[in-house]
Amino acid sequence: MDKNIAIVLAAGSGSRMGTTRKKQYLLLNDKPMLYYSLHTFEESKYITDIILVVGAGEEDYVREEIVKLYSFQKVREIVHGGKERYHSVHAGIQAISTYITDSTDNCHVWIHDGARPFITEKILERLYGTVKETKACVTAMPVKDTIKIADGDGYISTTPNRNLVWQIQTPQVFAYDLVREAYETLLQKESTLAHRGIAVTDDAMVVETFTNQKVKLVKGDYRNIKITTPEDLQIADIFYKTD
Repeated sequence: MDKNIAIVLAAGSGSRMGTTRKKQYLLLNDKPMLYYSLHTFEESKYITDIILVVGAGEEDYVREEIVKLYSFQKVREIVHGGKERYHSVHAGIQAISTYITDSTDNCHVWIHDGARPFITEKILERLYGTVKETKACVTAMPVKDTIKIADGDGYISTTPNRNLVWQIQTPQVFAYDLVREAYETLLQKESTLAHRGIAVTDDAMVVETFTNQKVKLVKGDYRNIKITTPEDLQIADIFYKTD
């Protein structure tokens, strides 16, 4: 049987939200935002386990006020994240490594932002079918706007073909051994990347940079937004009410 393990990231500070409470714990229709992605994974026929990555010192709160309160049975571990997003992902992968070995067949890691509450089973189905074939895929949608690439002085440098530009979402899904090895290499070389001014912004970038594996784009949903600012929370409330 496949092992499909979701790493749900909820360790961010949420500074752009401008609230004292972290965005993943803000209420959306009377439930914490984090509840919604956990609920989708809990109910999904594709996901077998959940690793929840939270801020240091928040483990007990999340365990009592979210996991136990809403009876999330698939949450196997709650671990604390690190300074950067990729440190938190690595913490989740390390938690998986305590009970998954390299010899485990058909193990996939699903990395998802806890601040994306509108993930659906249909998206998970498309991702599952793709990762079985390709070993690496990400949720994404074609951009609606024209994109410009700027030079160092704030002038337009180039205009990419809009038909080839996609906005990346999560989950991002990879074969376990592939993503584990890519992140181990990243942690070994992070000081070199920082010195060169290279910022690691998503999991596909890690796999693209440190392996020869191509990453497939899988259509998500324009409603699968990441809640980052107060305006995003207002949009999320509208989405929820119109479901």
